[in-house]
Parts: sequence; structure tokens; C-alpha cells
Amino acid sequence: MAASAAIATSKEGPEVMLELVGLRKYFSFGRRVVLKAVDDVSFTVRRGEVFGLVGESGCGKTTVGRTIVGLYKPTGGKIIFGGEDTSALRGAALKRFKRRVQMIFQDPYASLNPRMTVGDIIGEAIDIHGLASSRKERLERIHELLRVVGLNAEHAVRFPHEFSGGQRQRIGIARALAVDPEFLVADEPISALDVSVQAQIVNLLSRLQRERNLTYIFIAHDLSMVRHLSDNVGVMYLGHLVEKASSEDLYKNPLHPYTKGLLSAIPIPDPRLERERQRIILQGEVFSPINPPPGCRFRSRCKYAMKVCSEKEPVLKEVAPGHWLACYLEM
Repeated sequence: MAASAAIATSKEGPEVMLELVGLRKYFSFGRRVVLKAVDDVSFTVRRGEVFGLVGESGCGKTTVGRTIVGLYKPTGGKIIFGGEDTSALRGAALKRFKRRVQMIFQDPYASLNPRMTVGDIIGEAIDIHGLASSRKERLERIHELLRVVGLNAEHAVRFPHEFSGGQRQRIGIARALAVDPEFLVADEPISALDVSVQAQIVNLLSRLQRERNLTYIFIAHDLSMVRHLSDNVGVMYLGHLVEKASSEDLYKNPLHPYTKGLLSAIPIPDPRLERERQRIILQGEVFSPINPPPGCRFRSRCKYAMKVCSEKEPVLKEVAPGHWLACYLEM
């Protein structure tokens, strides 16, 4: 199966493929209760890049991914893909967008229809987009996709319950690849898997990215895996992006107190160093995303909190080349 087009470049590097501008996604429960899952998030992803999006459970990172692919309608802001505002896409243009952008879901047990064979699960997208001119071509594409993700052609006639968690995730990846996408949103694709299988899936994603010139958003809370895969990383906290930098810079020089706390939780493989290092324990109450108070949303857990932190929300600013931060401590 042919890889996507070669990476387009400009004087500033590869072209911007995705741009989020002040993205907001609120969920309403009744007339007055509003959950601000994503609140004013902005970042860009260039072609061929892997952008890691990290944070604790409930920070809004999955909502960002689902909104990008169109599963949720944004409350505000813009999602610009390939130079087009996706909210304005209709008909054939929207169908083309949905072919270019696909999602790998977190739970391989819940994301596959138990009543469909693996062949039909993968072939459904091929049928919708008319990518096979005959039943023979359709079957050949399905078998090839199964081989690409490390499964066998005979697996096409089986049902999802006959596979392990790692195999189901491979099926989910094959389904996402069925329409030859350019951009994949991988929503915690390894968090539901055994540790022994996680590395296999990460290596598969890395290989596919190289072979097919894919662009990824890799959503995770395992920062060690994000470091291994990502070129750039954004750190989210309660719907906000609090820090953004290259993967190397973020891990060597974290600036936000929340980022430092997350990184300190990564185990060190050397037992002696693991015993000697000093962990940063984040204490304090987490604000509710339902009508959060003004100011910095992290201040209730930050030992450096100042008066200004409760008065005005810090804005994401570039504090060093390519390193963005939303914190008064470093401004």
C-alpha cells in the first residue's frame, strides 16, 4: 500500500498541518452547570511530526483529540487543518477531511464492534470511501493491512473476542490505516495494555510513522513513552495548556511546577538512583472544571503560588526559543 506524499517543506521547515486557535469544548448539564473540558488551547502540528499531549486523567487531552477528528463539535475557537477551518467543511469536503484524519482509540475492547468480523471492521471504511472496485480488491486491502500491523490474513474471518488486548489494538490501528490517512490521533493507545505489549505497539506506531510519513498527536499520561515517540510536547492541566516545548527541552528543562511534578513521577531504571532521587509530591485540592475560580487553576497544588496567581490567569508565552509557558513564576 502506497505511503502518503513526501513531506512538504518551506523555509521554516515542514508545513503546518494542524493549527488549534483558542479551542474550547464545554459540556452543559442543565441550564447552569457547564464543564469546561478544554478552555482556550492553541498549538500547531507540522507534517511528519509527533506531537505529544500529556497530563493527568481529566485534564482534557482526550477531549482535544476527539474534537480534532470531529467526534465533538467545538464550543469555540478554530481547528484549521491543511489551511481550512474544519467547522466550515460540508459534504464532499468533510468526507475528504475524515479520510485524511483518523483516530486510534484508547480501549481496544470497547472500540471494536463485537458483532462484526475483523475483515468487516476494517473493510467498513474502505466501503464508505469507495477505495476498492471489487470484492477481490477489498479483501486484498484488508489482508495487506492485517499484515502491516503484524497479524495474519486468516484473522479477517474472526471476531474481536477471539483476540488478546494487544491484537485488538493492532486491529484498531489497521482500521485507522484503511483509508490511507495522513494524520492520526492516538488516544492513549497503550494505557489499556499489558506492559509487555506496550513496547510492541509503540514500535509499530514508530515504524508506520516512518514508512507512511504519518503525522501523529500522541495522547498519553505515560511521560516516558511520550519522550520516546514525540518531537514536541504539550502539557495540559484542567483544560489549559500550561507548557509546550520540544521533547528534549521539556524533559531536560521543565519550567512549570506541574510539569516538574509529572516528570518526577517517571521511574528510573537504576535502583540506586531511584532510591536517592527526591520526588515532587503534588498536594492540595484539585479545582473542579465546573466553573473553576479565576486565576491559575494549578495554584491550589503549587507551593510557589503568589497573590497574582489567584487574581489573573497566566497566559501562555514564549519564554525561550520554542519553549512556551503559562506561569507567573518564570515571567
